[in-house]
Amino acid sequence: MHIHILGICGTFMGSMAVLAKELGHHVTGSDANVYPPMSTQLQAQGIELTQGYDPAQLDPAPDLVVIGNAMSRGNPAVEYVLNKGLPYVSGPQWLADHVLQGRWVLAVAGTHGKTTTSSMLAWVLEHAGMSPGFLIGGVPQNFSVSARLGDTPFFVIEADEYDSAFFDKRSKFVHYRPRTAILNNLEFDHADIFPDLPAIERQFHHLVRTIPSEGLIIHPTTEPALQRVIEMGCWTPVQTTGAGGQWQVKLLSEDGSKFEVMFEGDSQGVVEWDMTGQHNVANALATLAAARHVGVVPSMAIAALSAFKSVKRRMEKVAEVRGITIYDDFAHHPTAIATTLDGLRKRIGDAPLIAIIEPRSNSMKLGAHRDGLPESVVDADQVIWYAPANLGWDLAGTAALCTVPSIVSDSLEGIIERVKSQAQPGTHVVIMSNGGFGGLHGKLAEALK
Repeated sequence: MHIHILGICGTFMGSMAVLAKELGHHVTGSDANVYPPMSTQLQAQGIELTQGYDPAQLDPAPDLVVIGNAMSRGNPAVEYVLNKGLPYVSGPQWLADHVLQGRWVLAVAGTHGKTTTSSMLAWVLEHAGMSPGFLIGGVPQNFSVSARLGDTPFFVIEADEYDSAFFDKRSKFVHYRPRTAILNNLEFDHADIFPDLPAIERQFHHLVRTIPSEGLIIHPTTEPALQRVIEMGCWTPVQTTGAGGQWQVKLLSEDGSKFEVMFEGDSQGVVEWDMTGQHNVANALATLAAARHVGVVPSMAIAALSAFKSVKRRMEKVAEVRGITIYDDFAHHPTAIATTLDGLRKRIGDAPLIAIIEPRSNSMKLGAHRDGLPESVVDADQVIWYAPANLGWDLAGTAALCTVPSIVSDSLEGIIERVKSQAQPGTHVVIMSNGGFGGLHGKLAEALK
């Protein structure tokens, strides 16, 4: 079957394309922006990519068009599909029908940490010899691909609350029907599609409604929004993590790189790994609980976590030039920015830390998170905010509220010059964006030489 995917370079759609190819379909796709790491991965799989949405790409007509949630009415390719009556489907629906049917699905949902936790869980099952399938919104370094079918019943999926398509406004995760579900945390996000936090809580409850009574829900004790979701009605056993929960930790190093795991008061072993930050410790606890549900004993899961290598673009060290270390991070919400900087600060001590932040997510562009931004960067020594031309709010006003030195730049060249003038050997530079950021990482590394 020839499947053509509109919006193929999104992390979800690109991963879905890999699975369709693995099932033996002829897969092609197009996107407005074709950029790495997804474009590189797709081309390596022999998937033909087209830049832009010219309807000519749909002639001759494919057998099925999968339409990504970034596509909207008025897009020339979408209008052509509708006018010609071509068969079309959303990505989550295709996945549910052709990949997840009959599998033991382990889903990871939440505002933050979905990609990292899904990667951890897939790796723990792999390490235990369970060869899971997975679809992850990033490239886990333990696997070097973001998706694979796997040949066992187990399938790990990053379960996103974003909508499915312009014709299906339900959250993607409603399609997945997991047996094991991690609800990591829940805050207001995606201001372009959700009016408020209760609207997102309702979608999370739709997910809870699909989990069987023989399944398992895992969530931290520290999230009031998730407590409200469970109180709307829950028909599934629940395990909790963190203070007062069944799963707890004793930190053995302040930066979270070493900790002892406790289950129902009994020590299960010690995780010692390359990750930092309280958020990753929390991700690890949820992973251990989910893995135990499918039969992985905690001691084996702990050994796997100690060999976990994180995900591309999640505090990924991309260069070290003249003693200056450059990291690439996906953080696109004040909480994610704060926890990432806190973890790095605890690891590097008093070393200089420069944060470069592009407010690029839809919620950021709408200014939904701007009140939380000044507080999110307190662990940096200085911050460079990038103001793209189409930002509809006063980023300079937000920068002025920061308690650490902050400037706003409207060009990559300006950012590079600023870092060159400030960074000394021993400085750590974190570049935070959920897009390609114009290749800033490589350009900065080159300029610092």
